[in-house]
Amino acid sequence: MIGLASGIVGFIGVYWLKSKLKYDDSLDAFGVHGLNGIWGAIATGIFANPSVNSAGKGLLYGNSAQVIVQFEAVLATIVYTAIMTTILYFITSVLTGGARVDEETEVIGLDESVHGERGFEI
Repeated sequence: MIGLASGIVGFIGVYWLKSKLKYDDSLDAFGVHGLNGIWGAIATGIFANPSVNSAGKGLLYGNSAQVIVQFEAVLATIVYTAIMTTILYFITSVLTGGARVDEETEVIGLDESVHGERGFEI
């Protein structure tokens, strides 16, 4: 169930969410790794089976608190990642003289101009 849902989550993240929000993620890091990481962490709280790991059980085995723990971990990771990304963005901007590409490349988008990836409309 976790893997099947991951395929759907990744597809939605790459082909639907990206086009709806119109963000440029040249490697689809958020649509694939970000969203599936979030799903995987939460799914662990739902499906954790005590016969596999005697130390913990998930929602389906009567431990609804585990889902809350997983949500808290996801939120903490999002906050940490946002803070560290901001810090690294400013450090690299100072060291490289800026974090933006030229206007033409920005208008075309990194997917197409740098990686040769063409847009896909659903």
